[in-house]
Amino acid sequence: MKNNSKFVAAACALTVAGQLLATTGCGRSAESTETSLSKPAAVVTVEPDSNTPAEPGIAETARNEAAKKGKYLFAFFQKTEDAETLSMRKVFDEAVRKIADRADTVVVDITSPNEKAIVDEFDLSRAPMPSVLAIAPNGAITGGFPGKYSEEDLLGAIASPCTQDCMKSLQAGKLVLLCIQNDETASKDEAMQGVRQFAEDERFRSATEIVTLDPNDPAEASFLYDLKIDPKTESSMTVFLAPPGSPIGMFEGPTTKDQLVDLLMKASSACGPGGCGPGGCGPAGCPPQ
Repeated sequence: MKNNSKFVAAACALTVAGQLLATTGCGRSAESTETSLSKPAAVVTVEPDSNTPAEPGIAETARNEAAKKGKYLFAFFQKTEDAETLSMRKVFDEAVRKIADRADTVVVDITSPNEKAIVDEFDLSRAPMPSVLAIAPNGAITGGFPGKYSEEDLLGAIASPCTQDCMKSLQAGKLVLLCIQNDETASKDEAMQGVRQFAEDERFRSATEIVTLDPNDPAEASFLYDLKIDPKTESSMTVFLAPPGSPIGMFEGPTTKDQLVDLLMKASSACGPGGCGPGGCGPAGCPPQ
């Protein structure tokens, strides 16, 4: 099936965050796609004395506090306060002011020894500065913005709850079976039958997550739009997602384990240096044949 570029871009945000370098098919956020960046020279950071426990950095503290409050964290990373950094900081400040009820903010100097943990986690020493990461309450990275960005880019990084759940699992390298159903959709139990059997298979058990979405939930309307699924669907729908965020198949009504396995194996036939399937898939390369 054709990839949905908006969701693929969002699901790829961890790749963008991890290196702040776009890969094929990945974008900057849920609202922008296909950014290509060169790799700047590595920045040497100061190593703390090995005998002295490192204090938690302001970025890590802010991330933990935002998660406790169920809020996003928008983190602005900088190395200097040159003209470009100050210019992008103005854009950042104006955008996050509009979502202050949903997001906390933090400004981080990546040269600080106390920030080494998060710099290493997202490979920020190689990233263009300034850069912004949008971190959802569940820890999913929903937007990575190296260099220049717009206010619209940042605001577009706010994702629906189910989008966040899917992205969290995809960014952990897992397969996601997204089950779109409620008590009124037809074939609810039959749709779950194949999903559960697939997730219980010893080959896929540790690398598969099941996420359920109620099509009547207005908070998920944008996600359903991205997936080209009618919120008024009368039948249960199942979407098979593989890292970094490619929908490799969609089923209306009942599913079987064999259908899902066959779909994954077909995607795996495109195995190469980037993994399996369109844009790469599978928890650790190709699934077992």
